[in-house]
Amino acid sequence: MGAAGAAPIRIPADLTFYFEYYSIFLEISLPLCYNRFTPQNSRITALLLCSELRFFRACNVNQTARLLRDFSCVRRKMDHRQLILDTLEGRPTPFLPFIPRLDLWYNGNRHCGTLPDRFKDASLRDICDELQVGFHTTTADMSDFRDIPDADADIGLGIYHIKANPYIITLHNVGRTVDRSVPGVTRTTYETPYGVLSAATTYDDRMAESGITMRVITERLIKSPEDFKAAGYLFDNIELTPDYEPLRRYQEEFLGDRGLAAAWAQTQTCAMQLIEKELMKFEDFVLEMYTEPEEVEELASHIDPYLDRVNDLCTASPARLVTCGGNYDVTITYPDLFAKYFTPALRKKADKAHAAGKYLIAHTDGESNFLLDEFVKAGFDIADSVAPAPLTKLTLREFYDALSPTMTIWGGVPSIAMLEETMSDKEFAAYIDDLFTQIGDGRHMIVSVADTLPPKAKFSRIELLSKACREFGPIS
Repeated sequence: MGAAGAAPIRIPADLTFYFEYYSIFLEISLPLCYNRFTPQNSRITALLLCSELRFFRACNVNQTARLLRDFSCVRRKMDHRQLILDTLEGRPTPFLPFIPRLDLWYNGNRHCGTLPDRFKDASLRDICDELQVGFHTTTADMSDFRDIPDADADIGLGIYHIKANPYIITLHNVGRTVDRSVPGVTRTTYETPYGVLSAATTYDDRMAESGITMRVITERLIKSPEDFKAAGYLFDNIELTPDYEPLRRYQEEFLGDRGLAAAWAQTQTCAMQLIEKELMKFEDFVLEMYTEPEEVEELASHIDPYLDRVNDLCTASPARLVTCGGNYDVTITYPDLFAKYFTPALRKKADKAHAAGKYLIAHTDGESNFLLDEFVKAGFDIADSVAPAPLTKLTLREFYDALSPTMTIWGGVPSIAMLEETMSDKEFAAYIDDLFTQIGDGRHMIVSVADTLPPKAKFSRIELLSKACREFGPIS
């Protein structure tokens, strides 16, 4: 390959990156006038093995060198998968990883036909590749349902039959009727030996325009304590079957080195969160916990085995990451409740994940003051979607100082900072400059927009954040 004894190509100064994170491919279109090239092989790919700090030449040396100096001819492909793993393990990285959650922004603008012109026909993966940012995976696409009848009918049970689940959920010994007679509303009735229960969810055009993928529960399954026994019966009769092949294909064929696949252990940390968040109105839950906590705990005893089995299947899956619960907020998952039910459940799941060489994620996007100590005790590895002030009361420094010695923060940029109506460009630049002073040397930090990039965000700010992250470092 190349002339014998030819001088080695000198790497241009603007390509001297930390090469272990880059594979650089140079695609050269050679004129067909070169007699030694045919139309079939006129497009030559020269693989540059930068980690060895040398090049293999696939064509004329001088021509290759000229093309290398033309930076527009070089496509840099970054190994975000390895960058994430190094950050989790506290190993050196060349700069801050930037893996923004763009799905709601993309879904909303695609639905409304308002994607930027250069991305009109692009997939979300195409956009991430173009921006050279990682592909966000810690939160599942809650609209990517399995190809089964009525896959969205059990959301009132807190069950999403989505492809991110490395398991199949089947409900036995229950009569289930699905009613879609009202546009945008799905109402499901469950007949059990202990009574009939029903729940309803809503998903309308306004939600689609906002990029939202989760349904809103508009009728709760449990209306009174008399429904506890029937609800417990439903969870007693759930069968879980492993289904790992789609997740393996997702990592190997779709993600590649763009990121790490996460196995989705539903949206609940423990039975108490499922009851509080999905099955009952919050005020009813609080009243029952005050007057008859034993009855609520009895119901929870029928749900926790199901959630434990879900987590075990996620931990045994090919995914290196397991997402388990989240949406904690000090006003709803208040400290006493969290310490008694959430912390032990997370600790148990974290220990199992670590024993299997996996990392546990919790979606910590709410008001977290008075909960940080419990997060540390819980032992999970990634505090996902950390949203600091002004979206919540805590600064990023308070999050970072409390969590970063033992876990990785994934987030840090509040979604409202991406909106022109909230911050001017000047204010945004100053805010980001200050934000990056709050994370010390940047260890155990993966930058993202928390909770997600809003559909009406100023997209150029994503590009500015990407640049700022690349200029921060090296991290050692």
